[in-house]
Amino acid sequence: MRCSYGKVYRLRKENGLLAQRKRRPQGLTKQDPKDQLSEDLIQRDFTAAQPGEKWLGDITQAQCKDGKLYVCGVFDCFDGAIVGLSMREHMRTELCLSALESAVFRYRPSPRLVFHSDRGSQYTSKGYRSCLQKYGVRQSMGRTGSCYDNARMESFWATLKNDLLYRLPLSTLTREQVRRIVFRWIECYYNWERLYSANPDYLPPLAFREQWMATSMGRAA
Repeated sequence: MRCSYGKVYRLRKENGLLAQRKRRPQGLTKQDPKDQLSEDLIQRDFTAAQPGEKWLGDITQAQCKDGKLYVCGVFDCFDGAIVGLSMREHMRTELCLSALESAVFRYRPSPRLVFHSDRGSQYTSKGYRSCLQKYGVRQSMGRTGSCYDNARMESFWATLKNDLLYRLPLSTLTREQVRRIVFRWIECYYNWERLYSANPDYLPPLAFREQWMATSMGRAA
């Protein structure tokens, strides 16, 4: 039988035969087409010979009792440490700037530091670019919609969610309560106690950094 497309569509709809299109999950950060983009200086090479050589940045979220809590981290490719952290009730550029500023204040980066992120509007904004330029940091960006271009940062978020967030009764906790829990987990447990398979002898990130620095100072002496 030959019939119009419209009739076939109507018959399929009436009998529940329409295919459901799978929508690709969207990330938190949205690209602003007006912003200037940076090239990918990392090219999925997430290794680093020393601290402060390659930093990664990204945002995740947690749905709490009183709303969403947005978490921005700065990840050091050398040892897997979270060197910068910021948590707020919004995901504007100030969230990412706060994480970057805390990382620079606590850990002086090398002059060759490359900061890598996705192409979200927070990272392409004039304010963020100005902050990077102020500290002499080169900016790098992965492709839109490719989680592999920022794989180690995405891996950390998966660890945070699987080891902590998914085990919390988030619907009964306020943003302030979750913020304190996340802060303690990252700063006290993850950075100093949790075994990290990418480091020699599975040393925790900052424990490995301390060992590396002591060895480097011994060689210099």
